[in-house]
Amino acid sequence: MCVCQPCAILFDNPAAQYKRVPSQVRYLRDWHIGDVEWDDLRIPIGIAFFVKQSGPEKESSRVAAYYPSPAGPVESLLPLDAWQDITASNPDLDRLQLDTQALLVNRAANECFVLPIDECYRLVGLMRTHWKGLSGGAEVWREIQLFFAEMKRRAGVPDNRA
Repeated sequence: MCVCQPCAILFDNPAAQYKRVPSQVRYLRDWHIGDVEWDDLRIPIGIAFFVKQSGPEKESSRVAAYYPSPAGPVESLLPLDAWQDITASNPDLDRLQLDTQALLVNRAANECFVLPIDECYRLVGLMRTHWKGLSGGAEVWREIQLFFAEMKRRAGVPDNRA
């Protein structure tokens, strides 16, 4: 498969066999998810990404939740009611592109992004390659912090550090 710009343009068609992964990163300023809603999602850590996945039929889709771990991405069983409650208070989530975009949540920093799915897997790779011991070590958390800083920069969020 080719990743050049002309081929990417060919894939930017709903009838194409392959889907084009967008490059835009958006920071959701008005995003909100409370502790109760997060607990309802049954995700044991504070970083997760959500993907609307296409099903076998064109109209069917489901939302899958993943969180990065030292062993790779872990899929969390996502209760449909919990996701519907979150989308009701965050309408941007209805516009996620199937299979190619994800919602990435960093609860510790209260940050949320809509970004290309490959960036989520890059975050998983960072965790896998830099994790040491039980808690991960300082290096992995520094890499994760740099990753989120880069996503904010790409989304055009000003750096408030002075």
